[in-house]
Order: sequence, then structure tokens, then C-alpha cells
Amino acid sequence: MGIDLPFCIIILVLLTIGLIMMFSASYPVAYYSLGNSYYYLVRQLIFAAIGVVCMFGISFFNYNKLHRFVPLIMGISYLALIIVLIVPSGEANVHRWIPLGPFNIQPSEIAKFSTILFFAHWCSKHYDKMQLPKFSILPGIIVFGTTAMLLILEPHYSGIVIIAMLTILMLYIGGMKTRYLAIGGIILGAVVIVLAMTGGLTYAMSRMDGWGQSLEYTTEDMWQKTWQTRNSLYAIGSGGLWGLGLGQSRQKFLYLPEPQNDFIFAIVVEELGLVGAVLILLIFALLVWRGITLSLRSKDNFGKLLGIGLTSQIGLQVILNILVITDWLPNTGISLPFFSYGGSSLIMLLAQMGLVLSVSRTANIEKQ
Repeated sequence: MGIDLPFCIIILVLLTIGLIMMFSASYPVAYYSLGNSYYYLVRQLIFAAIGVVCMFGISFFNYNKLHRFVPLIMGISYLALIIVLIVPSGEANVHRWIPLGPFNIQPSEIAKFSTILFFAHWCSKHYDKMQLPKFSILPGIIVFGTTAMLLILEPHYSGIVIIAMLTILMLYIGGMKTRYLAIGGIILGAVVIVLAMTGGLTYAMSRMDGWGQSLEYTTEDMWQKTWQTRNSLYAIGSGGLWGLGLGQSRQKFLYLPEPQNDFIFAIVVEELGLVGAVLILLIFALLVWRGITLSLRSKDNFGKLLGIGLTSQIGLQVILNILVITDWLPNTGISLPFFSYGGSSLIMLLAQMGLVLSVSRTANIEKQ
């Protein structure tokens, strides 16, 4: 069977819009800091081209063969999370990327995929036993716990939040009893309290400073800490209903720091307005709906779980990103799929969409 054409078209539409908006958001900072307005666009186009080739190539791959590669992929994920701690740290003593020639690899992106893959494999293999704690709670604690410990050392708390949500989602749709979620929540809450009391969450608490106060700063220090979020809100407010027009953003001219990354949607709202922003969010919602729909019609549980997990990851990141740029959540590094600048994240994302397209080849769904 052929790939699901509507799902493929939605991906390419989002990718195209994302590239246009990434260029619009990035050219001022690229010009003033690097002397080349097209720097980020050219690199993102290369990443996108590699990602699209990977997506269509992987769509021909039999996803069921991934069962045998689960231990290898999990091992690569853990190895990358360890290596990044050895690599010299970046700004603010943060370890997030592994330099590889002209590119950087973000291990947390591999960890997200490996988490989804492992639980899709585990839950499909032990589907009739997921009611038992040793087949649901225990593997959840082990896999999430070890991954979270390594991410804490980076530190990368937004990655921990996303992986925690993916773990809960995969176990829940994999057949785990609902009451076990409460047990897991209690355990996780206890761990957070212990870490907070022992000073293990110092970096996370520092990111809480100024949360919800970006427009109500009272000190110079608070003014500086809330600078990015405040200018994000200025951009969103300036967009109004119809926006200032494509390319007409004011906040991207060195007011909003790194507008091509996590806060790119603020520039989208400023230029395209509420109407444009809502339309883009509707396309994201359509992507998630279509992905889940065709995954549910897969002929095997592994395909169902894998497709739903990979598609839901996009929905989760979009929601969290919007909450961050509107100051509903603390300022953390959560990128916007298909829009935010970044090579490893874009290539990994498109490759994962290739797996969803692979699932669509065997799904019991009418081809359009």
C-alpha cells in the first residue's frame, strides 16, 4: 500500500511555512551577529532536505523490524546522554549538544524517540500483562528514572518533562491501569521534593524566577530575567487580529533574543496575527489527528503505539511551546516542531514522521 497522502501533505505544508517563518524571524539577528542574513535559512534548508530524504526513505522501511533494534537504539541514547556530559559545557555550564563537525547533535532528541520506541515495543510484547505492576510501573520507573537522572546532570528539565509525559502516555495507551498513574505520580512527586530539599533542582528553580511577572517587574534584576518573555508578549500583543505583515516584525530586531529558536511563534503571531496563528495551530491539530487516526487503524499493536507516540510528541511540544511563550509556563527550552531552528531536532522529527508514514502503508485506512 502507498503512504498516507494527506498526512504527507500536512507535514510538507508545515515544513514550508516553518522555513518561511524561520527565515523571517532569523535574518535580522543573522545579519547583525554573523554578517549574513541567510545563514540560518541556508543551514535549515540543508537540514530540511536531509530530513525529507530520511522521511521518504524510512517510509519504505518495515517498522516491525525495529523490534530487534530496540536495545541498540536505547544503548545509543544512553551513550549520547553520557557523552554530552563529558563534552565542554556551553553557556551557563549547560551540557546540551555534542559537536559533530558543522553540526550539533542534541541527545535529548534521541532520548525522546528511544523512549517512545521502547514502550511501543514493550507494551506490544507484553500487552496482556500490562495490568501487572512489574510490566508497567517497574519498566516505567527504570527507563524514565535513568534517563531523567542523566538529563538532570545536563541540566535539561524541559526534556525531562516531555519524556515524563511521553512515558505516561505510552504506558497508559499500552494498557496500564489508571490507578498506577497515581502511584507513579506520588513516587515522582516524592523524588522532586527530595531533590528540591537537597539542592538538586537549583537550576530549575532559577528558571522559575520571574515566571508570571514579565509585565510586572519591580527590580532591575527582574527586568533582566524577564526580558525574553516580556518581548515575546510584546510581539504577540503587537500582532493583533491580522498581524503586521510577513517580514514586518519589530521585536525580531534584537529585542527578542534568538527569535529563530524557542520563541519563534511569538514572531509568527506578530507578523500573521491571531488569525494566522490559529490557522497554523489548526494545521498542527490536523497533523496530530490524522497521525493518530491512521495509527489506530494499524494491523498490529506495535504500529498503533509507535504511531500514536510519535504523533503525540508533536502535539505535546506545540502545547508546551505556546504555554512558554505566553508565560503560562516558566521559560524553558522547548522548540516548536517544524519551525524552530535546529538540525538534529528537525532531522529526527522528519525521520520519525517517516516511521508514521511506514505505519500508514499497512493501516486499514482508505487511501486518498
